[in-house]
Amino acid sequence: MVDAGYTPKYEEHMENAIVSSGYLMAATTCLVGMEEFISEETFEWMINEPLIVRASALIARSMDDIVGHEVEQERGHVASIIECYMKEYGASKQEAYIKFQKEVTNAWKDINKEFFRPTEVPMFVLERVLNFACVMDTLYKEEDGYTNAKGKLKNMIDLILTESVKI
Repeated sequence: MVDAGYTPKYEEHMENAIVSSGYLMAATTCLVGMEEFISEETFEWMINEPLIVRASALIARSMDDIVGHEVEQERGHVASIIECYMKEYGASKQEAYIKFQKEVTNAWKDINKEFFRPTEVPMFVLERVLNFACVMDTLYKEEDGYTNAKGKLKNMIDLILTESVKI
């Protein structure tokens, strides 16, 4: 039985939040059905959450929690990484936002680092992980574009898919 008033420790919540964000599952399943050959070792690599995958998941979770924090708290959602961090460390909301914005910046550095190292998987796999991180960055930059898809996100999709491009 879960205590409705329980706020987990930051690290405890973060481990769960990374998985529950769906990023790891989405990044793995996007490899299924690709024209390129995906080996069992590649899937194992992804499942073991290498740095680039973990950094991308952190970007997704942190950016989502930063932009959705206030609205989710008004709706009585369970604690976000922001709430857990604030409670455990006595931080203000602004301090927590700054901390996780730095975490996002550091995660992007980790992703960049991984592109410069020899890897166990083909480059197109790394590119899929990077592309997913870019989508998350687009969805959650400055606002929750996923929840409020009729705003900025709708306009971007319209521009990409319906507006003609003059060459």
